Amino acid sequence: MDLQPTLDTERLVLRPLEEADREPLFAVASDPMVWEQHPIHDRWRREVFDPFFDQGLASGGALTVIRKSDDSIIGSTRYTAYDPEDEDGGSVEIGYTFLKRACWGKGLNPEMKRAMLVHAFAHVGTVRFRVGDTNHRSRYALEAIGAHRTAEYDLDRYQGRRVVHLIYAMAREDFDPG
Repeated sequence: MDLQPTLDTERLVLRPLEEADREPLFAVASDPMVWEQHPIHDRWRREVFDPFFDQGLASGGALTVIRKSDDSIIGSTRYTAYDPEDEDGGSVEIGYTFLKRACWGKGLNPEMKRAMLVHAFAHVGTVRFRVGDTNHRSRYALEAIGAHRTAEYDLDRYQGRRVVHLIYAMAREDFDPG
């Protein structure tokens, strides 16, 4: 599976993340409200954003989200943890998604996720999503596209505090590309 495809939807283009995207994405990420419910709630700060961006570049799966109507960069997302030998036909994780606040509630996130799911399900049987337990916006968005919370979770620490990530999943047979 190509973890950095170019995906084209009605209103968006998702393409591989490039170094030149750092400043436009920081402009999006520098809004503290974008990270308000996220476990890494201070990713709006330059010294927190830059390592996150570097990790995305190094991951080989990060995508830049571009709105076609004005050719502007409005966010980023990522494929990670591809496991082609998984017993359920292989799996990949979609995550690390953030969008410009002005784009919230416009149907862009489901449009983007649908394109990513179509691409993923051409290669794997399961797509997983890892989301902070207090990130209710993201949890609701995942449930709205048909992902189901599993019994799995991941524990981590950030700034000395415990962080709980819930694992959501969707199987190929449960996906309706609409």
